[in-house]
Amino acid sequence: MLPPPETVRVSHARVACDGATDISGGAALGHPRVFLQIDEAGYVDCGYCDRRFVLIGGPADGADQAKLPDISEGASL
Repeated sequence: MLPPPETVRVSHARVACDGATDISGGAALGHPRVFLQIDEAGYVDCGYCDRRFVLIGGPADGADQAKLPDISEGASL
């Protein structure tokens, strides 16, 4: 397995992702904003951009992200 392209540690179980980064300059270069819910696994992956959100202090915090399976939400695949 490959690690996610970007991992973001967050303090809340509900997060929003629009695919934009600080470098890209805004959501116009990203994807539609989606709201994601982190479950008992302690992380969730955006279904559009594969960005992984890890709950600080959760079971996935500090784990080898390449060994965790994808938990995608947000895109109609």
